[in-house]
Amino acid sequence: MKLWAGRFTKATDILTEEFNASIEVDSRMYRQDIEGSIAHAAMLARQGIISQAECDQIVAGLKEIREELEAGQLEFSVEAEDVHMNIETLLTAKIGEVGKKLHTARSRNDQVALDVRLYLRDEVLEVRRLILALQETILQLAAEHIETIMPGYTHMQKAQPVTLGHHLLAYFEMLRRDIGRLDDCRKRLLAMPLGSGALAATGFPLDRDYVRVQLGFTELTRNSLDGVSDRDFAIEFCSFASILMMHLSRWAEELVLWSTEEFSFMTLDDAFSTGSSIMPQKKNPDIAELVRGKTGRVYGDLITLLTLMKALPLAYNKDMQEDKEALFDAVDTVKKCLLVFTPMLATARFNKQQMAKSARGSFTNATDLADYLANKGLPFRDAHAVVGQAVLYCINNHCALEELELPTLQRFSELIDKDVYQSLDIKACIARRSIPGGPAPVAVERALEESRQWLESIKHG
Repeated sequence: MKLWAGRFTKATDILTEEFNASIEVDSRMYRQDIEGSIAHAAMLARQGIISQAECDQIVAGLKEIREELEAGQLEFSVEAEDVHMNIETLLTAKIGEVGKKLHTARSRNDQVALDVRLYLRDEVLEVRRLILALQETILQLAAEHIETIMPGYTHMQKAQPVTLGHHLLAYFEMLRRDIGRLDDCRKRLLAMPLGSGALAATGFPLDRDYVRVQLGFTELTRNSLDGVSDRDFAIEFCSFASILMMHLSRWAEELVLWSTEEFSFMTLDDAFSTGSSIMPQKKNPDIAELVRGKTGRVYGDLITLLTLMKALPLAYNKDMQEDKEALFDAVDTVKKCLLVFTPMLATARFNKQQMAKSARGSFTNATDLADYLANKGLPFRDAHAVVGQAVLYCINNHCALEELELPTLQRFSELIDKDVYQSLDIKACIARRSIPGGPAPVAVERALEESRQWLESIKHG
């Protein structure tokens, strides 16, 4: 018999039962459900709502159920609908009538709100750890490639020379912001909803703050209607996850491009590549491509939650049962992508010679020639036009700016002197950009040190 079946005169249709059940999705929250139930039972006893002996029976029974579930000795039932009623049913079967007292002053509405927050609280810490591990790998690689010259791009056209270390640190900064968003999400996640009841709290003299402390929350939800119907924290996590996945996808795109024969900037390790079923020579960057592809999946999880919640009146509605599948998928996808991305990056081999060769093509030092003329007193807009003419000349004559003889360069501007070749040298182009945030080795060294200090300070934040 259903735990809620008192006012019903018919058994639930099998189709309704299967359609209504969520146990296949929410069963993963059994630890959180038991943790919350233990704290709730202890509070009921402290408040004299149940006896201490009854509390002890309930807690012992819940702990046994947890052990049996982890040992694979128990199975959940679709008939009991969800993880909450499954555990309550198992508890009552184990300890008898006392088990039915556990649900005193509690609704599945505030129970599920609690469980999802507890679950996400734990997962947020794991996702955070994985991001920090990726950032550590970035710093290690950036330190190895402080002076590895490569072309920087805009519009996928070679623009100006930078270094691989500087390029890698750009992704470190993206992940730094992701950590900030995740930590911010966690602050709002840590509000304890139990005690909100179905929607209107309860007449029992609960000590909500005791439960809050036992479960490690930082504050109580302040409104019972909002306490059971709020899923902002899940939406916020999926928003964070979408931005994180966008960053990983951009990076994956570059890894795919860089590993092509046309770029030849890097080679992915065999352990993180796959082959073709028909073309024996192929080595495909499938893992990077999958990270790129799974980004759309996480975007879909965010849109699912936003669409789910957009027209729901207060308070709880059954629609909200659909929140967990999208949330869990976002959590799982982000964790899998981070787990594989870090070793894929750590084992990649970069072709320094090819990167440097590529940086010396396509006039990446043209801006430095314009800056040279500006330093000589020519207005920058005029200098820009002069260098544009010089570049056109080089294109027509199949040569580079630094390959032009001084008299030829002086045809474009009388301000050009023999010191111009120092400005056209690729290493010098990079070295001059030593201001904070620049690609010069000295600037990258400073950025690395600051990033290391930040990473060390944030690890235990």
